[in-house]
Amino acid sequence: MRQVAPDPLLDSAAMSFFSRLTMRLSGRAIGTDRFGNRYFESRADMPGYGRKRRWVAYNGAPDSTTVPAEWHAWLHHTTAAPLDESKRLPWQLEHQRNLTGTPLAWRPKGADAMGGARLPTAGDYEAWTP
Repeated sequence: MRQVAPDPLLDSAAMSFFSRLTMRLSGRAIGTDRFGNRYFESRADMPGYGRKRRWVAYNGAPDSTTVPAEWHAWLHHTTAAPLDESKRLPWQLEHQRNLTGTPLAWRPKGADAMGGARLPTAGDYEAWTP
């Protein structure tokens, strides 16, 4: 029996059968970002929508904060084509997913996770007592 190599476009275990079928039959691949997310566009205009539907197949867990700004603009029909990811200015930071709720989340001094003690301020709060 002949061995068939798995299709790298459809190898995500987290993707449902219906999603893979939809991508194969009604969509065409547009590109991949630097994080491994794959982007698709429908082959025909969607009825009642008047334009092609666009979607992303996430690399790993589905997390919308992993979509970089260049592809976000394309997904939301702000630009006709994805923006060039290589044109980065020196002051631009690398895109990060949302770190809220993780150990890497930013916690200011005085936050409960940082010990709960903060430095007093000149106009510090004083409770009113009758």
